[in-house]
Amino acid sequence: MSFFKFIGSKVFFKQLLMAFVGLLVLIIFSVFWLNFSTNHNQKIEVPNLSKMSLEEVEQTLDDLDLNWEVIDSASFNADFPNKSVIEQSPEAGDFVKENRKIYLTLNPSGYKDVEIPDFYGKTKRQAVSQLTAIGFRISTQEIYVKDIAKDVVRGLIFNGKDLKNGDKIPQNSEIILKLGDGNEGGMQMDSLQTSEEVNIE
Repeated sequence: MSFFKFIGSKVFFKQLLMAFVGLLVLIIFSVFWLNFSTNHNQKIEVPNLSKMSLEEVEQTLDDLDLNWEVIDSASFNADFPNKSVIEQSPEAGDFVKENRKIYLTLNPSGYKDVEIPDFYGKTKRQAVSQLTAIGFRISTQEIYVKDIAKDVVRGLIFNGKDLKNGDKIPQNSEIILKLGDGNEGGMQMDSLQTSEEVNIE
């Protein structure tokens, strides 16, 4: 049988039809498998994990077949419980697939300790600017001591104790300034030599 007679025969059309049907079945099966293996139609809404402990996070996400991972620790925020979730990615309300990993940022257990910089002899404005820049709060209460220099820092007080350069206290602590009163004839006493060392627990 010649080639042209074969492509015009019933046998050729029968084989062509079988091949088309087989290809169609293969395509349908492939699409079905892809949808099944990638959970194409499955969407899980990410819950709001804010302020949850890791135990609460684990229980919440396990119930939804989602995973989690802690990636970072943020600066301490007093509005959030210690070691609770402060940020998450994807965010609450986003839709994800099963087994998606949720990345978490936690609130530390407290403020980090910050070293007291060299402050003696600086003006009040300089000291306030420097101390607030590194995370301390300045008390509205001020203590004046006899000193010829007006509003020059002669000491810092935290929890009733004098601070000295190099002491470490928690960030966001409130500090009282000890300032010169500007009286003529006042003695410039170096409070650094008489200050007590701060014991930070």
